[in-house]
Amino acid sequence: MNSFSQLVKQFEDRFVGALPFPGQPSNLYDPCRYLLQLGGKRIRPVLCLMGNELFGEVNQDAWHAAAAIELFHNFTLIHDDIMDKAPLRRGNPTIHAKYGMTAGILCGDITCIYAYQYISQVKMELPLVLKTFNRIAVEVCEGQQLDMDFESRNDVTIDEYIHMITLKTSVLLAGSLKIGAMLGGATEGNADKLYEFGKNLGIAFQLQDDYLDAFGASDKLGKQQGGDIKANKKTYLLLKAWETASAHQRAGITDWLQKDTHDKVPAMLSLFNETGSDTACREAVNYYSQKAFDSLEDVAVTAKRKQPLYELATYLLQREK
Repeated sequence: MNSFSQLVKQFEDRFVGALPFPGQPSNLYDPCRYLLQLGGKRIRPVLCLMGNELFGEVNQDAWHAAAAIELFHNFTLIHDDIMDKAPLRRGNPTIHAKYGMTAGILCGDITCIYAYQYISQVKMELPLVLKTFNRIAVEVCEGQQLDMDFESRNDVTIDEYIHMITLKTSVLLAGSLKIGAMLGGATEGNADKLYEFGKNLGIAFQLQDDYLDAFGASDKLGKQQGGDIKANKKTYLLLKAWETASAHQRAGITDWLQKDTHDKVPAMLSLFNETGSDTACREAVNYYSQKAFDSLEDVAVTAKRKQPLYELATYLLQREK
């Protein structure tokens, strides 16, 4: 069995060393190469490979699917950054910030198309794999739309938020594992349990990301600290703060949501602390983490083969900055 870091190295050698983009038109393909060569955690494609390796040696179909998943993920990042007006990605200027809005839109489009070119090369169970891939892709887009819709709503509930991040973040993690397992010959039951593991891991990961966006250090995160606060994003922290706040605290939250000053972030962090939403967020991370580990425990393969997934999940959920 390979560790996560070993599979990341193998994926980098195969993927970045052989990006599919041609040379021309350079204004279209250079931005694509720019983002993909910046690196990233490669969590989603490697989850596909790890799901595959649970049931045998990593096969060629899994490599094709992993590349498709990474391209699709980067497509969503490119367009999400445009919608969020984000200046940084992986510690560097976002594509639209560096190359312009047109380049960002087209680069996202072509990256998605190349994702399907890779998935079409899968030979085993292609109709089922494509059906799963398409369902995940649709749900990711639905999640992003809900995220945008929440910006103009003042009545978003925590349950709605969990549903949104499940679609926007979790299903791609879950689907990556499931597709890899399917391509490894897993039973439907094992593939579904891996999906549940990935889904709950993804929810926990996003809640952790919410927390770190607010309380983490920007130099370690590779993006601006408090970006969600500055954009008035309806994160778990904000929704929980509103739910538990006193009338006086709600008035303070409402006031700061209408401001765009340098002291907005520290003021909102203080309100998160006062209302206990920071503690509640960490508790929610623990809750969904346990659900993930319970599902992984139920996958009918030896504990030794599952160990790399346990180690990866533990690492992801113990980030501090």
